[in-house]
Amino acid sequence: MVNQRFYGSLSTFQWFIFLLANSIALPIVIGSVFHLSLEEISDLMQRTFFVVGISSFIQGWLGHRYPIADGPAGSWVSVFVILAGVATQEGQNTYETLQLLEGGLIVAGLLLFILGITGLVNRLLFLFTPLVTGSFLLILALQLSGVFLKGMMALQGEPLRPDYGTTAISFGVFLLVIMLSIKGKGWIKNYAVLIGILSGWVLFAAVGKTANTFSGSVPLVQLPEIFVWGAPKLNAGMVITSILFTFILVLNTIAAVSAAKEVISKSEKYEKQTIKRGSWAGGISHFLSALFSTIGIVPLPVSAGFIRLTEQKRIRPFLIASLALSGIALIPAIVNFLALLPGPIASAALLASFVQMIGIAFQSILKEELDQRRLTILGITLLIGIGLMFLPANIFQGLPSILQYIFSNGLLVSTMIVIVLEQLWKSTKL
Repeated sequence: MVNQRFYGSLSTFQWFIFLLANSIALPIVIGSVFHLSLEEISDLMQRTFFVVGISSFIQGWLGHRYPIADGPAGSWVSVFVILAGVATQEGQNTYETLQLLEGGLIVAGLLLFILGITGLVNRLLFLFTPLVTGSFLLILALQLSGVFLKGMMALQGEPLRPDYGTTAISFGVFLLVIMLSIKGKGWIKNYAVLIGILSGWVLFAAVGKTANTFSGSVPLVQLPEIFVWGAPKLNAGMVITSILFTFILVLNTIAAVSAAKEVISKSEKYEKQTIKRGSWAGGISHFLSALFSTIGIVPLPVSAGFIRLTEQKRIRPFLIASLALSGIALIPAIVNFLALLPGPIASAALLASFVQMIGIAFQSILKEELDQRRLTILGITLLIGIGLMFLPANIFQGLPSILQYIFSNGLLVSTMIVIVLEQLWKSTKL
């Protein structure tokens, strides 16, 4: 009994660290893009922790009911970054842009909620074939790998140069997590991510690479503020972008659930009900993201990679960890301490989880025979989607804002391509 409680506590703590690691990096990215102050970034991190915890708990308890961590969406981050560039180019106020993003989150949340609560989302399931789901997972992993590699290398200066000491430690953590997950036995294998993060954190502290961010006077408890960026706003471009993004968000939920089913159990849950619940719960998550002025929060498909690495399949430790993350978000002193977790270490641990996600993407693609038709569709999707990621950030600045939002997002474009080709180019096999 004592051992069960001990390992249960370790499981909860590891889920907590994973939720935390997924929540730290992207608020920092958004803060730098919109030139937010350190205090504003800290507040954004607090609000993100709070919403991630509540959203993960709602999904795990009432939504899809899998231990799938919610977190800031990489797909939404690309929209934030593009809008920041447009605002800078046109001399707009930063907060007006952030208010537009709040409005976009509300529109996407409303559509998700309606699709889920009415069951209309089930009528869209035919669009999301194994090839579509696998392509989405693969391009999402490749897109975010760049973000995490940059984080691991701690790029700084002008021109950008890596901090080689930080890079060495980060890749050491990455290799340690991979090695423990493959060669480790028993609890060492199950807690590979936790061991890697804690080891890297200790090493960072030992070589003096952690900074003290504690404030001299902070309140004991602080509730997150609402609409920090101002009242939500909308324009035609943001409405259209949000409608298109709803397809990405539905596919994201399907991909996360499908990937989790691959590693948790082969037993079939009633998939249509699972997706229906996950969709309306995702709508609530987006309302919360807009209300508390954060990046859009979604179920993270990379959770399946984490589950496969650690074999943490039980829902109870996950739900407790989710509530714990929301709870500590109300205590500024703890948020300040958790903010000391080095970004490069968090990025390294997440990149290790994405190794497993790449495998899950290929498993999805290979569920159906890769005949000439599917190989061609996959090739077109990857070439265009990944190719867009390598284009200069300002190449589409001369286009209307709505087209900038679309063409600057390789994940959105590639997803639309694979869906359209799958539906228009039908297989001739009987």
